Amino acid sequence: MAQKYHLISSVTCPWVQRAAIVLRAKNVPYEITYVDLSNKPDWFLKLSPHGKVPVLVVDEKPLFESNAIAEFLDEMEAPKLHPEDPIRRARNRAWNDFVPDFAKMMSGFYYAKDKAELDASVADAPKKLQRLERALTEERDNDGPYFNGPKLSITDASYAPFFQRFGYMEDVLKTGVLDAFPKVKAWAQTLKNDPAVKASTIANFKDEFVNNLKRRKLWAASHFENQQAAE
Repeated sequence: MAQKYHLISSVTCPWVQRAAIVLRAKNVPYEITYVDLSNKPDWFLKLSPHGKVPVLVVDEKPLFESNAIAEFLDEMEAPKLHPEDPIRRARNRAWNDFVPDFAKMMSGFYYAKDKAELDASVADAPKKLQRLERALTEERDNDGPYFNGPKLSITDASYAPFFQRFGYMEDVLKTGVLDAFPKVKAWAQTLKNDPAVKASTIANFKDEFVNNLKRRKLWAASHFENQQAAE
């Protein structure tokens, strides 16, 4: 009997999106419920011990933490997204542990409160991007286009949400920070165009993302307003 999956999310959370990409890549049906994290319902707090998303309810049993959920899904559902070779699989997992540092760097672009904070993020980014440029050289078969080679992996699903959001920002800020890292830049474009990544968010996700920036009164929000006015 097939497992029943129910994903609990917030509309703009990148960590939930990791699980959604894995589910989409495996063509696994699932339900999804969005919660307002500023007003968490009691039923959600009973499911989530940390009060955070994602939560994946599997036949009425809740799982939490995005990395653990992705690993569980890869064990339970075909096709496998992790590499078959145990050394490569371990190295992929090690690069997945780098995601929080990478996410903090990327979020510095869209959560900057002013130009000074943005400039600091631009200055800091090459340190982490260089590590990924080297990883894409060392880990890939046949030069990509995904992290390991020709197929999407758990590692791709882990980085894709942050590249997606950065792409929205780069359209208006035009920092050019990826230009010095051609493998990373091409990888980001591949993930942006991947069908599982595209299907992992709501249809008007970009609007929701920008509206979230506006609600927080962040510096980048005005650039999106200027872009919309120009259009």
